[in-house]
Amino acid sequence: MPVEFKDYYDVLGVARGASDEEIKKAFRKLALKYHPDKAKDKTMAEEKFKEINEANEVLSDREKRRKYDQLGVNWNHPQQQPTPSQGGFGGGYEDASQFHFDGTGFSDFFEQFFGSHGRASGGFGRTQGPGMGGKTVAHRGQDIEADIMVTLDEIMHGSTRTIKMQRTDPRTGQSVMQTLRVKIPPGVRESQLIRLASKGQEGINGGDPGNLYLRVKFAQHPDFHVRGTDLYYDLDLAPWEAVLGTTVEIPTLDGTVSLKIPAGTMAERQLRLRGKGLPTSDGTRGNLYAVVSIKVPVHLTPEQKVLWEQLATKSTFNPRKLS
Repeated sequence: MPVEFKDYYDVLGVARGASDEEIKKAFRKLALKYHPDKAKDKTMAEEKFKEINEANEVLSDREKRRKYDQLGVNWNHPQQQPTPSQGGFGGGYEDASQFHFDGTGFSDFFEQFFGSHGRASGGFGRTQGPGMGGKTVAHRGQDIEADIMVTLDEIMHGSTRTIKMQRTDPRTGQSVMQTLRVKIPPGVRESQLIRLASKGQEGINGGDPGNLYLRVKFAQHPDFHVRGTDLYYDLDLAPWEAVLGTTVEIPTLDGTVSLKIPAGTMAERQLRLRGKGLPTSDGTRGNLYAVVSIKVPVHLTPEQKVLWEQLATKSTFNPRKLS
């Protein structure tokens, strides 16, 4: 089955030589625009958001980006295609079925080169017959792994997803399409495996089928970074806000809240909002941390420059002599 090439640089609207910071800014701008919670056209936004996440997943990861850049214009040449032993479809067995998925949030291109899409993860080795006296021996089918992209909203509330799995026998070319319902439990974790029993490769000689395991990958959020059950939000403050203190509105997964900024707040300080993170295994929630960054104005009017000069003259503060 031909695989459509994905130009991830074009998806994010950046040059091939873009810096990590340029990629980060481009992703955040597009993610804010197409995040399903913010867009009017939910269906279109969801597909675009997944595409943006996939591009960011590759280009923000140094090793994935290096591998992607090596593909270049020769990406579709036969010598560039991964063999089964390199983690392509089929899991390393020439006679293994091929699996393609729709609805997991990742394209076939991503899964073929960077994911575990349709990868057989277990052996055929569980014998279900005596295997003696010339009797036919039954073998359990292999387990299959694939990636599934999960949003923070799904982590918060759980969901039921519908995915389609196409199973193709390379020996006959025959394909069978199955529609599967996948339950995403609240509090699911990064890299957690969701098991769909008996949805893997068919057994041999009447053996039981293997299982399908969907490996959870978190969709990047435009506002938050995830660490365990805690969320981190980059909070930009003006110098006078940090010096004098203020109250700002910040987003959370439960809606916007007011956060009091104490006077004298330093850069990189983490202000905690207890219980505003992700669900934990005991039913409680992690925390949300607003990480302070102080931004200075770049463009000043003549009047503003005079005021800054007056402050510099009158202030005794010296950041290089902090006690």
